[in-house]
Amino acid sequence: MKVRIKFRKYGVMKFIGHLDMMRYFQKAMRRADIDICYSEGFSPHQIMSFAAPLGVGITSDGEYLDIEVHSSKSSKESMAALNQTMVPGVEISGYVRLPDSAKTAMSIVAAADYVLSYKEGYPVMHTRTEWEALLQEVFFEQPSFVIMKKTKKSEKEIDLKPLIYDLKVQGTEEQPEFYIKLSTGSTDNIKPELLLSSIYAAAGLEYDANAIQIHRNDVYAEEDGTFISLLDMGEEILNS
Repeated sequence: MKVRIKFRKYGVMKFIGHLDMMRYFQKAMRRADIDICYSEGFSPHQIMSFAAPLGVGITSDGEYLDIEVHSSKSSKESMAALNQTMVPGVEISGYVRLPDSAKTAMSIVAAADYVLSYKEGYPVMHTRTEWEALLQEVFFEQPSFVIMKKTKKSEKEIDLKPLIYDLKVQGTEEQPEFYIKLSTGSTDNIKPELLLSSIYAAAGLEYDANAIQIHRNDVYAEEDGTFISLLDMGEEILNS
């Protein structure tokens, strides 16, 4: 049976990297007595994969991992068992059964949405109204928004406009924040801080990464031109 688990990551746990989170969940599966499947061979490991690993320092309400199990209790019971093993800063918020033919979350991720807000004690730079006007000028009114994206081996020019599905300023007039929905995945993986820092540069402003808190809302797959939350691709397990 294939199972998809959704979890939140917040507080001090935002500083824990992806590899450590993998080890953490491997131990959590054993402690919660999840009947997880193991690979074959001389060094068996739990069959588990994560969707779109989160960068260090970013909080999230939409993190996912897929596992395979021999059997499972109900979604409600399994979530309760896992949450009993969680440390403060990690919370299981979804547990659904996937169709046998379902692809892994890692392979189908197409988009993610984020809220970027100013941390306490850092200057806000502009009001919400001023930011809306700046976005209109440097991004929306432009036919393209070409930036230089660095890769591990080189750097290349890329037009961000086709890869940004939603961009707006929200929050209050004095404490604006940015909502961004953008392409995520193996093909066109755009980080929200890349877009915001590029907007700062286009507006002639200096970007301070330490001033911005990034929060991921959710991760999506694409079906027939529509973005679907990864959790909605499964169904709740009602009985043990």
